Amino acid sequence: MDNWDEIRTAYQVARSGTVSGAADVLGVHHATVIRHIDALEQRLGVKLFQRHARGYTATEAGQDLLRVAQATDDQFTQLAGRIKGQGEGVSGDLVVTSLSMASRMLTPILVAFQAEHPDVRIRYRTGDRVFRLEYGEAHVAIRAGTMPEEPDNVVQPLIQQNMALVASDAYIARFGLPEDEDDLKNHWFVSHDTDNSKAPFIKWLQEIVPEDRMLYRVTENRNMQDAILAGAGIGFVVAQELTSNAPLTEVVPRREEWSASLWLVTHVDLHRTTKVQTFSRFLKEQVKLLEC
Repeated sequence: MDNWDEIRTAYQVARSGTVSGAADVLGVHHATVIRHIDALEQRLGVKLFQRHARGYTATEAGQDLLRVAQATDDQFTQLAGRIKGQGEGVSGDLVVTSLSMASRMLTPILVAFQAEHPDVRIRYRTGDRVFRLEYGEAHVAIRAGTMPEEPDNVVQPLIQQNMALVASDAYIARFGLPEDEDDLKNHWFVSHDTDNSKAPFIKWLQEIVPEDRMLYRVTENRNMQDAILAGAGIGFVVAQELTSNAPLTEVVPRREEWSASLWLVTHVDLHRTTKVQTFSRFLKEQVKLLEC
């Protein structure tokens, strides 16, 4: 609405009945008020006010304008209240994004947070595409790997995600366990269906095991764990999840180089809102319990 300033000025003149009264409410010079009224009347081609010694009285056209302007002003006031409430309260959508690998850790935390804050609607976005915080695609991101360096984001360390190389009871029954790390090349593996993975544990495996030993390839980490559990081959799972997967046995000792840092990332414009702060605190508290 190109001429909203002029309409708002006319609305305040109609309410107060004087140029000076409207100028006080709007915080502008009285000459600005007169200029807005004259410009609006010229644009609409009608007189909106009758001028007289005591001030301004709205004409029939002015009364019509007053009703529309008042409704619009009320809607803006209500909108401002809703937006303010969304910023100050813990309600509405909470959009969280991460790689799918973090789903098993994050999903119970998200469910528990929503249970504590029933006015929140969780929207959990996973995938290889990076959802951009600066475009409003998410409120909170859990990123893996090197520390994110986007200038408008607030980045906090969350957890070190350790990986374990495991085999299921079904695999062990068919092929046995590797005797040691050198014996890995004689076994079968589940891995990513890409040669360009940046995950340190996948890079390590590609250096240690011949490609023809990658018997079962997947595009999602969730599918990788399903395949490992079904006995398709040896593969990596998040070490923190081993307690919930009893049929899995670690085949070689864990290496520090397999691990990856997880980062809690928020945009600077939303970082201090009540909803984001409340969830961030809750997330960090829950993650500490996983490390114990």
